[in-house]
Amino acid sequence: MAVLEKSKLVGRVTALLSSPDREAGLEKAHVNRMDLVFDGIVGDCHAGRGYESDSRMLAQYKRGTPVANTRQVSILSVEQLREVAGLLGIPELKPEWVGANLVTSGIPDLTFLPPSTRMMFSSGATLVVDGENAPCRYVGDVIEKHHPDQGMAFPKLARNKRGLVAWVEREGRIAVGDDIVLHIPPQRIYAHA
Repeated sequence: MAVLEKSKLVGRVTALLSSPDREAGLEKAHVNRMDLVFDGIVGDCHAGRGYESDSRMLAQYKRGTPVANTRQVSILSVEQLREVAGLLGIPELKPEWVGANLVTSGIPDLTFLPPSTRMMFSSGATLVVDGENAPCRYVGDVIEKHHPDQGMAFPKLARNKRGLVAWVEREGRIAVGDDIVLHIPPQRIYAHA
């Protein structure tokens, strides 16, 4: 896309996680590699071209409205996980507790990457950032299992540090250790909002 500019920032894939069963809970298991297809991560419970809108979209649609799945992949950074752990007063915030699929390192302020940013991996596989993944109480419930009386503060303390959601633009395999090159759209403020 001509308007996107290749950034000098290069991140790295630090961890990959997946779960085939949404009913089993939020936690996901570590894997060394994963295949990205247009439906999302092969074998992950959040894969699919569409889903039914939920509480996050009530300002736009009635709950249960069929919509495109722009939440195929949940992305976090090791830097922001450490920061939130410190705010919570716990030694570590594991990505599997937060429902992550992809954990990066080396991308400052990951959560603030603008929508439409392309995250291009060594294989050529590409994710398109949809937007920020707001912190929720379900993550707090998981943290409570590991650190009683610490998890309920997660939604407040993880604000603007919970990472991003994205969808697959180009298929391919990604693996732990892969580079991530960012292609970022121009930064403009819409004056009429």
